[in-house]
Amino acid sequence: MARPEFTCSVVVRPLPEQTDPSVPHYAFAYTVTIRNSGDVTAQLIARHWVITDANEAVEEVRGLAVVGHQPVLRPGESFDYTSWTRIATPHGTMRGTFFCMTEDARPFEAPIAEFGLAVASSLH
Repeated sequence: MARPEFTCSVVVRPLPEQTDPSVPHYAFAYTVTIRNSGDVTAQLIARHWVITDANEAVEEVRGLAVVGHQPVLRPGESFDYTSWTRIATPHGTMRGTFFCMTEDARPFEAPIAEFGLAVASSLH
């Protein structure tokens, strides 16, 4: 049987121009690369993010598509997108899941491993 699988990697960067510690708001951009590492064509349908700040405040974000796209990826193809988030502390974490569907309508999930959100000055 064909094996559906998407693998995901993330690169994060702080957004100082969108950050205001007096509010407090700390903004971060994240670029996600989604690669079809399986052996069947599949489509990303929806996302679920869990965003946690250093005070353990959790925000969950669910929705269809990523930045307005529901990419269809053949085996070996990848799709990159950049989005952003804001938390109330200088560091926190994000993790998530992409909900996907093979071309023959078999659903599967692609996990996004937890990654850090951190303003460099908060790590010292």
